[in-house]
Amino acid sequence: MNKLLLRPAVKPLLWVLALVPFAWLVYGAFTDGLGANPAEYLVRATGDWTLRFLCIVLAVTPLRVTTGWSALARLRRMLGLFMYFYVVLHLLSYSWFDMSFDVTDIAKDIAKRPFILVGFAAFVLLTPMAATSFNRAIKAMGAKRWQRLHKLVYAIAGLGILHFFWMRSGKNNFAEVAVYALILGSLLGWRVWHYYSKKKPASTVRARSQLSN
Repeated sequence: MNKLLLRPAVKPLLWVLALVPFAWLVYGAFTDGLGANPAEYLVRATGDWTLRFLCIVLAVTPLRVTTGWSALARLRRMLGLFMYFYVVLHLLSYSWFDMSFDVTDIAKDIAKRPFILVGFAAFVLLTPMAATSFNRAIKAMGAKRWQRLHKLVYAIAGLGILHFFWMRSGKNNFAEVAVYALILGSLLGWRVWHYYSKKKPASTVRARSQLSN
């Protein structure tokens, strides 16, 4: 599988597949295929695809560790940038269709509605991550600082779920929220488990070493 993932065609293929939802939305917009309320459909669809790519990005490391497919790491950056691409589309759709690009009204709406505030906070946190997703940024920042910055994705996951929960609370419809919360909770929970499972053997080795001395 690693050899397959290392093939030159994999990244272009992934790039095309990641653009399929965007192409479908554009096609629907030009063919009146977005339902009775196209503006609402675009806002919701771009938000959904942001959450889906967030789940995919966070799934890369558990899948890489459990399967040994180390080549998956080379695809994570592209997937993360597509997540940012869809969140930008989500923000633009809201700013255009709901607020007519009125900056004053947008600022008031962010301050007034908690779910807009939380969603905007997630976008703000995601922006420096997207801006530093290239090799020169890693070299300039240093690997440790770059890794600390990109751990913001965990906070973004929480904010994303909270944004979705508050948005759906108006209609008391939490089925999809529960699905995303379960997926993201499992992916973050795996990281906690993996972190402590690595620490236990190290502490056991130290304890045995001290006893032998």
